[in-house]
Amino acid sequence: MQYAIIVTGGKQYRVKSGDVLFVEKLPVEAGDTVTFDQVLAVLDDEKEAVIGAPLVEGAAVTANVVKNGKAKKIHVFKYKAKKNYRRRQGHRQPYTQVQIDAITVG
Repeated sequence: MQYAIIVTGGKQYRVKSGDVLFVEKLPVEAGDTVTFDQVLAVLDDEKEAVIGAPLVEGAAVTANVVKNGKAKKIHVFKYKAKKNYRRRQGHRQPYTQVQIDAITVG
């Protein structure tokens, strides 16, 4: 089984072929193909690991965009005791759901 560690949206993800994951919103439509070229490492059970310094040269991970959406609403509540200060705010984080197709090492 081949794994890769990729960077997207300021976060690192450990992915393998067939994985479905939620990443920070990408400027693509559902059904499109997206390529992640910031690959930090490619790991394989049989072979030796390829570690980048900082990135692996020629490595890429391709994925299909399943959908774009928003996460469940969270409520942010600010409060100061005895000062009659209360603020309530909601937030829904946008995301892109992708399914990993292939991991290639150049």
